[in-house]
Amino acid sequence: MKLRMYQIDAFTQRPFGGNPAAVVLLDDWLADDKLQAIAAENNLAETAFVIARPHGAPLRWFTPTVEVDLCGHATLASGHVLLTHLYPDLKSVAFTTRSGALAVSRSGDLLCLDFPARGGKPVAVSDALASALGAKPRAAFQARDLVAVFDDEAAVHALRPDFARIAAIDTFAVIATAPGRDVDYVLRFFAPRAGVAEDPATGSAHCTLAPYWTAQLAKTRLTARQLSQRVGEFECELHGERVFIAGGAIEYLCGEINVPA
Repeated sequence: MKLRMYQIDAFTQRPFGGNPAAVVLLDDWLADDKLQAIAAENNLAETAFVIARPHGAPLRWFTPTVEVDLCGHATLASGHVLLTHLYPDLKSVAFTTRSGALAVSRSGDLLCLDFPARGGKPVAVSDALASALGAKPRAAFQARDLVAVFDDEAAVHALRPDFARIAAIDTFAVIATAPGRDVDYVLRFFAPRAGVAEDPATGSAHCTLAPYWTAQLAKTRLTARQLSQRVGEFECELHGERVFIAGGAIEYLCGEINVPA
């Protein structure tokens, strides 16, 4: 069985930047273990599986080890594939997912996600968190992910996390964030429990970070940078219970994969 697959660098406007995601087009769902095996074989942070339709396209996301409930960069990549190769006359496409209805629309030279806001609740800064990150944040709050807030960009850049200790914390991922020098805020994203030690560019993180920094900075339009080796660039806007997250997409690969029937 041959399946069409694309690899897209998401949240970047330059080749080899942002976060690479695989997008596999399906006519119908394969068995879950086969989807997981494909994602493990790809060995990217995320592989997206899409049953291609212009509206209400079913979409699922897998890391090399687990299925996840929300992924920004692989959704952006999926939107790029559908809008570029299948439905070039459309301005937007919609997906049905474990996190509800999601959309990707054209926004000038960028693509824009329409995602749910996920505000967090303040929690104490634990010794375990400080030890795992190698530095003590000034504040922390919990949503799907545990967010550690630092005073400045340099502190986030300098972190040398202990991934085994991060994996021992009862949370999907740990996000380190701080005000940026030439953007509104910066971040790093660590998810070793999901098979991704440090993610290069994480769209879903802004479901929590955009509401937080909107309140801190008293502005609804924000720019953000993920301080990974590949670097991710984001434009975010809070709209009530939704977050618009825009970024570039660069196509790296298109072809077919051979999967046992």
